[in-house]
Amino acid sequence: MRPQALFPVFADVTTLKGVGPRVSEALGRAMGTRIKDLLLTPPNGLIDRSHSPKISEATTDEMCTFRVTVGTHIAPSNRNRPYRIRVFDETGDMTLTFFKARGDYLRRVLPEGAERIISGKTEVFNAELQMTHPDYILSPENADDLPLYETLYPLSAGLSQKVARKAVMGALQKLPTLPEWLDDAMLSQQDWPSFHEAIIRLHAPEHPVDIKVDAPPRLRLAYDELLAKQLAMALVRENTRRAKGRPLIAAGQYVDDLLKAAPFEPTGAQRHAFAEISADMTSPFRMARLLQGDVGAGKTFVAAMACAQAAEAGAQVAMMAPTEILARQHAQTLKTMLEPVGLTVEAITGRDKGKPRQALATGLKEGYIDVAIGTHALFQESVEFKDLGLVIIDEQHRFGVHDRLKLTEKGYNPDLLVMTATPIPRTLALTAYGDLDVSKLDEKPAGRKPIETRILPLQRLDDVIDGVGRAIKKGDQVYWVCPLVEDSELIDLSSVEDRHRQLTAIFGDRVGLLHGRLSAQDKEAMSQAFKRGDYDILVATTVIEVGVDAPNATIMVIEHAERFGLAQLHQLRGRVGRGDKQSTCLLMYKGPLSVNGKARLEIMRQSEDGFLIAEKDWELRGSGDLLGARQSGLPNYKLADLDKHKSLLETAVQDARLLSQIDPGLTTPRGKAARNLLYLFEQDFGIALMKAG
Repeated sequence: MRPQALFPVFADVTTLKGVGPRVSEALGRAMGTRIKDLLLTPPNGLIDRSHSPKISEATTDEMCTFRVTVGTHIAPSNRNRPYRIRVFDETGDMTLTFFKARGDYLRRVLPEGAERIISGKTEVFNAELQMTHPDYILSPENADDLPLYETLYPLSAGLSQKVARKAVMGALQKLPTLPEWLDDAMLSQQDWPSFHEAIIRLHAPEHPVDIKVDAPPRLRLAYDELLAKQLAMALVRENTRRAKGRPLIAAGQYVDDLLKAAPFEPTGAQRHAFAEISADMTSPFRMARLLQGDVGAGKTFVAAMACAQAAEAGAQVAMMAPTEILARQHAQTLKTMLEPVGLTVEAITGRDKGKPRQALATGLKEGYIDVAIGTHALFQESVEFKDLGLVIIDEQHRFGVHDRLKLTEKGYNPDLLVMTATPIPRTLALTAYGDLDVSKLDEKPAGRKPIETRILPLQRLDDVIDGVGRAIKKGDQVYWVCPLVEDSELIDLSSVEDRHRQLTAIFGDRVGLLHGRLSAQDKEAMSQAFKRGDYDILVATTVIEVGVDAPNATIMVIEHAERFGLAQLHQLRGRVGRGDKQSTCLLMYKGPLSVNGKARLEIMRQSEDGFLIAEKDWELRGSGDLLGARQSGLPNYKLADLDKHKSLLETAVQDARLLSQIDPGLTTPRGKAARNLLYLFEQDFGIALMKAG
């Protein structure tokens, strides 16, 4: 149950004075529909009204607040002329200008001879200082109503700054004083305000500095947001570790058979990663581990060893991939590895219908299928396993913590192995995978030749086409990647369809086309055809980034490489160089390149280390760009900025893990206060899990 102290901030914004259904809808689009949404949305700007010069000292185009005496009203001679009012102080005079204004209203607000405080932007017209439509007109006794620092908020259609700010100020009145969830020593060391004071100073700053991302109020709130996320994940982690799993103990015969049948010697990194996984699987607690592999480092083989151990221990394995293409490809690869050991491997996707689907369902339920590989379809209610002991999730960045918890409900506390072929920066690993232990595959299989990477301007397109022609004559295959599906007059980028037409005109019908708008079946058919060698060139979008394997492909051409993230370029480059032939990646750019753009492509030319590339990508592009359109499973922070608050994240991880270990039930005074934190930032799944466990 949500603590009663938080009820006021979870109330709807319509409970605020002056907020009806229409304003509520506009606030919902800009910030959210609950009072806490307004409180936890930081201002995105500030108007400083503290500058209060005399009229003679003011200059044009600055925000000024004056104390003036109202002089003459000059009504317009016709409706198209403005209404003007002369005002003065002891140093000079100026004009207030109003368009389409009612004279009776202005005489009431600005009566001749009265003193008034006015605030707004100055301008010069006909060599004279004037202010058009002042933002504020107040009598001296109401001077305190003028915000010296006026915060600005995200807006949407139908929402003005005045209305947004009034709503936020109303929300501040509902803010409860909550018990402190941060350690006293940390608060004094960092010199941070309390949560209550930090929120007030964020929205009603005492100084313009208060709203900056590195100011104490914002740092405090950013830390709270990071801590809430990390604490929820630490509780999941503790719960997983304490949850009684089942030891999947095997003599190791199946793994030995698998190693004997393999056509290559596993790398040291593969052996080390499997040793960590095997130790987790044999322990009496549940495994929750992330296997992070660089491109081509052989994570599928490590997964196959884990499958072999689980199967020998009498359990079934479910492996989930984000797309049908990838699920079927994994099934094919694992069949090759595991069928010689005597295991049954089947793909189960949404495409299977009728009798074939029924047969697969029976095979799972009765335990004939040892390893099932599929998409989300695997975890529908109708799918039953006889004895699910290991869940493997591939390309984990597509699935969040909630999915991880849900996927393991198909068996009795099965072990969980999560895999990603995308090396990710440490900061991102902590935010997305804080609940998991990590194993790294940072070694390429022996015999793989380094991929030669070259950077070329698009003007050399003809030379590249000639080179591709020579490679095809030698029997090699080529990937050709473009950023858009079809031509756009608005953006001057190569489209796959346009490039496909051009290359088909030169090389005939041996040029394939693959992009995201094709159906799953068509995508898979094209991938398989290219793999079989039916096509020499595959023109594609980044849909090939994950999962299209053709060992005979030795050239990767990427157009407009400057538009891609480094991690994505690294993934695409990893599609070639999978055999023992020398491979080449051509990064083609449209000049002129920015200094940053040049530095990014240069990193690609110099390094094939995905972990190093991921860190550099983070440094050069920042987290927002790195994630692109928000990928599910990655947190969307409002107050924390991962680029600016990286050091806070490291501290939050340690703080959260320590608290979850010494107080796993959150029953100490600090633990109880931290429950408020989890509810406030909607990370209370950690509490729900605690109760369930």
